[in-house]
Amino acid sequence: MIPADILKELAEIVGPAHVKTAGEILAEYGADASRLASAPDAVVFPGNSRQISRILTVAAESGFPVIPRGAGSGMTGGAVPVKGGLVMAMGRFDRILAIDQDNLIARVEPGVITAHLQTAVEKVGLFYPPDPASLKISTIGGNVAECAGGLRAVKYGVTRDYVLGLEVVLPTGEIIHTGVQTMKGVAGYDLTRLITGSEGTLAVITAVTLRLIPKPAGKKTMIAFFSDVSAAVRTVSMIIRNRIIPAILEFLDSICIDCVRQETDLDMPEGAGAMLLMEVDGDEMRVTRDAKIIEELCCTGGAIRFEAAAGTEAADRLWEARRNVSPALFRLKPHKISEDVVVPRSRMPELGAFLEDLTARHGLPIAAFGHAGDGNIHVNIMLDRDVSGQVKTAGIVVKELFGQVIRMGGTITGEHGIGITKAPYLGMEIPEGGIRLMRRIKEAFDPKGILNPGKIFQ
Repeated sequence: MIPADILKELAEIVGPAHVKTAGEILAEYGADASRLASAPDAVVFPGNSRQISRILTVAAESGFPVIPRGAGSGMTGGAVPVKGGLVMAMGRFDRILAIDQDNLIARVEPGVITAHLQTAVEKVGLFYPPDPASLKISTIGGNVAECAGGLRAVKYGVTRDYVLGLEVVLPTGEIIHTGVQTMKGVAGYDLTRLITGSEGTLAVITAVTLRLIPKPAGKKTMIAFFSDVSAAVRTVSMIIRNRIIPAILEFLDSICIDCVRQETDLDMPEGAGAMLLMEVDGDEMRVTRDAKIIEELCCTGGAIRFEAAAGTEAADRLWEARRNVSPALFRLKPHKISEDVVVPRSRMPELGAFLEDLTARHGLPIAAFGHAGDGNIHVNIMLDRDVSGQVKTAGIVVKELFGQVIRMGGTITGEHGIGITKAPYLGMEIPEGGIRLMRRIKEAFDPKGILNPGKIFQ
């Protein structure tokens, strides 16, 4: 427990209205989208980096944990205060500080919602590509902490590809600036990249400098249905081999299609075993050309139906359906384990066959959807935790899945991070020497071990 005198000191730093200890607040800020929960001792809402510096100094002296938190949309428990302590909610850091049209950069605070930044830069003809499925609620700070990906990663990359610099507060209370505001900069170690994706274990992010690009002039959204997964993923390979890099190239298997069909009024053919949802962007001539080639390739690949969205409203309906796939899966079972594995694109048919084998051997529904363009597939193991044996079986499935993915040259996480849920499996991918080095880096940043303890490493 954080002593009363320390809580009083925290209230003096941020103001009494910004320290909360009520039970309902602790419950809300003790859980995230992983559905894991562990109540903190208190929640603090700092308003500037100097306050954060003072809070971390107090924490280091007193020895209580501090857990930075964005919107709580993480899927691996990264914001769950597993050792109690103080949740540091960054919601007051919600300003877009600057949009520099000459240098194509934006400077924002970490509490800015991703979709809000995208809307703001697009109003001036610019573009911030990273778009996690949670973009309407997730924050830039959380995206940076997790190195979030999203639907457009196949063409545009992930969050780290757009982070030029950071303002952060170290667990010792020191405020530092990393990186640059230019397209080039190689002075010293790349601390910006190191902190990006560190899951709130190395520093508290208080400002982010982001690279922007010109907004594409046009785009076109298409949907294609196939009789089976193999035909769909072969078509993905054909598209890439023809030097077409769609902005988005998404995949849904038959289980996902059935759930979405029940949730929406989209016309989806009966018997469809897989679906590709695609978008090309760029100048109008290129969009027209690429869309035509993709249509031809889908038909060659055995598509049982191909359609191009007629206008923005129709396209938005398709993408809204895609973003709702994950919650729609709860029609199958009340609980799920969602993994975000990545394999080389050429081996996706092999992964699909392996998932079918896992389902047959273990008897749990396994739904797959995700970013086919970069081989990042969200594997959802559906279960009922109240049914005897299903939790244990799901654990066996996860371990078998990770082992197979690593043998295929892939990774156990493409965008969700390690957090709590994947910490037991990190050693399957990272050799012990690599983990020891990571621990030493953590100790160098956080000698007292106060910042988001219990994450990444067991």
